[in-house]
Amino acid sequence: MKAHLILKDGSIFRGRAPLGFGGSGEAVFTTAMMGYQEILTDPSFAGQMVVMTFPEQGIYGIHPDLNEAPRPWAAALLCRRLTNAPDHVFSEGDLGSWLRHHRVSIMTELDTRALTQHLRSAGAQPGLIWTEADGTLDVGGLKASQLPEMSGQALVEIVSCRDHYEIPDPKAKFRVAVLDGGIKASILNQLRGAGLHLEVFPWDTPARELTASRFGGLFLSNGPGDPAALKAMQEEVGASIGRLPIFAICLGHQLLGHAFGGRTFKLKYGHRGANQPVLEVATGRVQITAQNHGFAVDEASLPSEVEVTHRHLSDGTVEGLRHRRLPIFSLQHHPEASPGPHDARGAFGDFVRLMEAHHAETL
Repeated sequence: MKAHLILKDGSIFRGRAPLGFGGSGEAVFTTAMMGYQEILTDPSFAGQMVVMTFPEQGIYGIHPDLNEAPRPWAAALLCRRLTNAPDHVFSEGDLGSWLRHHRVSIMTELDTRALTQHLRSAGAQPGLIWTEADGTLDVGGLKASQLPEMSGQALVEIVSCRDHYEIPDPKAKFRVAVLDGGIKASILNQLRGAGLHLEVFPWDTPARELTASRFGGLFLSNGPGDPAALKAMQEEVGASIGRLPIFAICLGHQLLGHAFGGRTFKLKYGHRGANQPVLEVATGRVQITAQNHGFAVDEASLPSEVEVTHRHLSDGTVEGLRHRRLPIFSLQHHPEASPGPHDARGAFGDFVRLMEAHHAETL
């Protein structure tokens, strides 16, 4: 079916909607050349239509072990070409059928190069897939102009777990509380691989539960939406500071920035992809990282007891924080990088060592 992608600024891109229905969300692009299944099931993409800059999608099909969540959370897939005949011996289906099953819209035959260039210059923005069955382009343009911006949206309640659950490890040295703002399965796998017993809590869990005496540390997860809109989470994270070691990634890093008394701001088009260069300030080492975020911590708003440990080499934005006195650190990028580079994966071992040092000090 013929379709148009209509952005809030009135820009229109032609293509097709092979599933016969449209969708809407914030149009963002990722430069990753592979990993479409991990990207689409990443809860941090909730409310967003993902533009894949690599032209061919669906090549290796669908694999249940690649899911970051039980279902895709992205609002739509925007791509140049989509294959219905995947070429992989272990594939259990094609990408289009999988998205149809989950009622996630697709737009193909898009000029994704032109679309990405437009989003780079005009900024990530809301848009909708408008099929020929939906009405005239004038009507579609009016609807697109009324779509809400991502700024101000609190989306963690949608993607977080509903109930507390455990991922046990009888040999674990530490039990860790995990605040789920939309955590990826690969992050849980890395925490478990570091030899930790995990207790995962919903997004609205109070600090008194997250910092109970049985826990050796607290982990703050990734997630979607605007961190500035999560006032209650900011307060509970703030109430947890100083009680136990804390490690935070992505949205968790931004919430920690707010809890420290800082601010966040929306990036023009965000950092999304598996090839983002990050400088480790202390060593001068450059890490190639996987990222997915549209907001960043405002360095100028941070108090003096918090130092910047990592910077993005493209724009100098904050990629890591550390408290000068307390056992707390955070990363904006994704050290688990599944799929993607593993340069920063040592952060999970750093978290274990931080808990060990804190435990030794309190004996």
